[in-house]
Amino acid sequence: MSSKIDRRDFMKLMGVGAAVGAVPWAASRALSGPKPPEGFYDVPMKGTVRLLHITDVHGQLQPVYFREPNVNLGVGEAFGRPPHLVGKKLLAAMGMKPNTPEAYAYTYLNFTEAAHKYGRTGGFPQIKTLLDRLREQAGGRDKTLTLDSGDLWQGSATALWTRGVDMVEASNILGLDVMVGHWEFTYKENEVLNNVALFKGDFIGQNVRVKPDALMSDEYMALVEQYDGRGLYDEDKGYAFQPYVIKEINGARICIVGQAFPRTGNANPQEFFPDWSFGLREDDMIEMVQEIRKEEKPDAIILLSHNGMDVDIKMAQRVPGLNAVLGGHTHDGMPKPIKVKNVEGHECWVTNAGSNGKFVGVLDLDVRDGKLRGMHYKQLPVITDWLPADKEMAAYLKQMRSKVYDKHIVESRRSDLFYNEDRLGKTFEEILSEKLAIADRTLYRRGNFMGTWDQVLCNALRWEFDADIALSPGVRWGTTTLEGDWITMEDLMTQCAMTYGETYVTEMTGQQIHDMLEGVADNLFDPDPYLQSGGDMVRVGGMDYTIEPAKKLGERITHMVLDDGSPLDPEKTYKVAGWATVNRVPEGRLMWDVVRDYILENRDEDKVLRLKKINVPTLVGVSENPGFADYAGKAS
Repeated sequence: MSSKIDRRDFMKLMGVGAAVGAVPWAASRALSGPKPPEGFYDVPMKGTVRLLHITDVHGQLQPVYFREPNVNLGVGEAFGRPPHLVGKKLLAAMGMKPNTPEAYAYTYLNFTEAAHKYGRTGGFPQIKTLLDRLREQAGGRDKTLTLDSGDLWQGSATALWTRGVDMVEASNILGLDVMVGHWEFTYKENEVLNNVALFKGDFIGQNVRVKPDALMSDEYMALVEQYDGRGLYDEDKGYAFQPYVIKEINGARICIVGQAFPRTGNANPQEFFPDWSFGLREDDMIEMVQEIRKEEKPDAIILLSHNGMDVDIKMAQRVPGLNAVLGGHTHDGMPKPIKVKNVEGHECWVTNAGSNGKFVGVLDLDVRDGKLRGMHYKQLPVITDWLPADKEMAAYLKQMRSKVYDKHIVESRRSDLFYNEDRLGKTFEEILSEKLAIADRTLYRRGNFMGTWDQVLCNALRWEFDADIALSPGVRWGTTTLEGDWITMEDLMTQCAMTYGETYVTEMTGQQIHDMLEGVADNLFDPDPYLQSGGDMVRVGGMDYTIEPAKKLGERITHMVLDDGSPLDPEKTYKVAGWATVNRVPEGRLMWDVVRDYILENRDEDKVLRLKKINVPTLVGVSENPGFADYAGKAS
């Protein structure tokens, strides 16, 4: 099968885009493992208002394994600054010890062994139990707010097949009060507005605007009217959604300002949100916060952000009036906040609550006599077996996963691909529990460079299209499968469940491949956080290369060599396969069908999927970087 994509579209894509039936947690291998330390989930209230924070759940309602990175390089001012610390260096900076539950949650150290010891993390039934406990410890739910920094509705098969509705309904049970978005916008506009209408909390974002042409469009205005004004909060200023909310909590006025991912319009297909625009919009943020301080007179202003942590730190320094930033996007679990001084000399705390439901952040605000007297922060790892499942949430998941797959619930931009006769009539649970192969090693994705799950994806693309090279986006979502465990269809879907999962093949010269890698590397390693994409390096299968991150654009990528040992020829044309294009719709099969078939066809007689080689780049100039450790390839 061959699917062509225009070379110009491809270059643009890679330059900016790379940026419960038998309830599984009841049978976790860690049930007989260590018990939680006494008081592990006890957080006495240290103030008058409690903010509870989660982010980047990526559709993971079930407990998961998720390995943290061994490479998370900081450049420029971010060199050696959290979150750009890994392994033992991160533990030392945060005052944590090796071989502890915290070391398991926050680092890659001894991951497989620790995963067997402590079990899975996250799970909405367990998160609900923990949130309720933290609300009770605060003196009641009326003294708390529960916030989410986005990437909540995407990343699982059930989220894709229900168009995010499963996550909205689960969020309502969870008691989520306020959220912002990123991958939420990769459903169609009517689906987004439908979900916002179903959501019982506030969906906010000061930097999401209605385009001027849409304000003059009868079609868009009819869509807004259909959803009772959602999608056009303020026609004069062009706000698509409410930019901020003021909440009265235990006698205090708390302002939550929303910031969606500013580069959504570049990193994701605009066909899904033709009427909305995004951007950093720092000047608008400064002006709005000044107006809030003057007119609303809140006791505290919190930025709920999907900028990414480095961008949040810079914004906290430049926007006066913010007391704290609760962020997302870069999936950094930060047990302690970064405390920065803004342009007025006042302190702002910046933190991030990881991903996949692994952590809950707890920020207590001490508001007395109309003033913020102090703050206290603690982040809690969600060790699944240490928390009983909430019965209401567990019942909802069981009911949701018993839904039957049919052509009406899988509408996509190419519905022919979703209309899979093999799945029709089966329940979600039946489809997702399919066992594909046994993992010959721990399969993971997170890290600045190639992961083992990424290699599986790239191998599948090369197999499908008989390609020389395969490219897979450097996204940070996708769960971990342990060595010796079955790779299930659910595991696979966590790697590629998105609304634009079509595959393609194209032709590129060696020079074009080099230039593409240079562009992606610049998005990742530009010293200015405002110019970074917030993702990881595009994954490359079938080829090795050397990268020196500290170099300038055009000088980072060298020594490009194919798997057969031949150097990449700048003048020669190569067959390159990929998926997840942000431009026009490719004609290739959906990524999860490609990978499923590859695994089934390439597992050995013992049903083990064996990876012969991992295309890990050679790194230069990183050995002294505290965001680097235990690299699988060559480094200096």
